[in-house]
Amino acid sequence: MTGTATPPPGAARPHGPHDADHPAPVIEPPRARRAGTPAATRGNFEMYAWLFMRLSGVLLVLLVLGHLLIQLVLGDGVQRIDFAFVADRWKSPVWQTWDLFLLWLATLHGANGLRTVVNDYAERDAVRLWLKALLYTATAFTTVLGSLVILTFDPDIG
Repeated sequence: MTGTATPPPGAARPHGPHDADHPAPVIEPPRARRAGTPAATRGNFEMYAWLFMRLSGVLLVLLVLGHLLIQLVLGDGVQRIDFAFVADRWKSPVWQTWDLFLLWLATLHGANGLRTVVNDYAERDAVRLWLKALLYTATAFTTVLGSLVILTFDPDIG
């Protein structure tokens, strides 16, 4: 049985009669970078963004279900929600904190999702830059304005 012995560990193994003459074509992995797509420049940022989406999604489900249960199911339902109800509710730091976390998580969760969509579908760098600048501006504006409304709400002004 000559020619059938296995080579020692670490030695090159022959792959077949045509390997030297016709190398196999290189198949690019499906997630390989194409020309014009952003290169990873921030280390583990995408991993943390992915993790944030999962954790914030779970927290958002709990916060939203609690919000809907308290606002719509318990008590008199949607008929009782008016300015006085919100004013009375936001007197409590618990409800201010609840609504603040709901605002922050929903805004950041949505912005992170849209950032991913922009990265996936905006092929030109300039378009990607402007779309993300618009997204970050809208996110900051919404978060700051919403936080100011919740934290500085005073029903007696007016």
